[in-house]
Amino acid sequence: MGCKRGGENMSDRKKELKLQYKQMRPQMGIFIIRSNFSNKVYIEATQDLKGKINSAKFKLTAGAHPNRELQKDWDNYGAGNFTFKILENHEYEEDESKTDYTGELNLLKMIWEEKLAKENLDFYRK
Repeated sequence: MGCKRGGENMSDRKKELKLQYKQMRPQMGIFIIRSNFSNKVYIEATQDLKGKINSAKFKLTAGAHPNRELQKDWDNYGAGNFTFKILENHEYEEDESKTDYTGELNLLKMIWEEKLAKENLDFYRK
């Protein structure tokens, strides 16, 4: 009997750990950095929205963002003239073995670039 109960506890623990893992996975999707003084946006797809947005803010503040045009405007006009916005979250698939969503995110980014272009927005290009 004790063995059976122990197995049930292990099963419950496994389910709990699995749920915690699902909740730990970072939010992924598309975000933009939009200039409040022009029609320009910087768009990025990422498997870690929170981390990538924080990284972009840090790099811009440090003068080290890889997009030189965006960096120049940030330096000239200041952080207060830019807005960070998540455009879309991409959901994880049920297949938990899948870890690379690069293809889906790149496709989603292309779709958003088309939508934003139709709104007459220009893009910060590298």
